[in-house]
This record gives sequence, C-alpha cells and structure tokens, in this order.
Amino acid sequence: MARYRFHCTNGHECLFDAKGAELRVPASLTDRAQQVAQQAMRTLDDRTDWSEWRVAVCDLNGQRVLVQPFVSAGEESSPLAA
Repeated sequence: MARYRFHCTNGHECLFDAKGAELRVPASLTDRAQQVAQQAMRTLDDRTDWSEWRVAVCDLNGQRVLVQPFVSAGEESSPLAA
C-alpha cells in the first residue's frame, strides 16, 4: 500500500494535503482525486469558476504522479459540445 498526497491549486491558491491517503491500487488515484476536488468545491463553496483548479497527486517523495482537473457534478454527465 502506498501513501499519496492530493494537493489542490488554481496556480494562485493552494489547498495542501499534509496527511495524504493510503491506496492499495494506483488505478484508484483518479477516483480519489475526484473525491478531493468535490470536497474542495464544498469547502470553498463561494466560488463559481473551477476551470483553473487541478488536483496534483504526489507520492511521499514529492514526485507528481497525476494531475487531474476539477470536474463539477454538472460537467460529469453533460455531453461534449460539438
């Protein structure tokens, strides 16, 4: 099992994950990153534009292993514009 930290940023502001989370399967990183993004959006609920926000997933050595953009609940099921 490996521990990863899930930091959120828009390039100007940061929400640092000091504790991190242990995950057995690296494939679950994207699911956990999405959960972290949803929690950040609930915490900072005065915001309306999340287009610049990302979750940067890092291992305990500080190596970035994944960067995932925030996806709001409405965007998850909406079709792509042509």
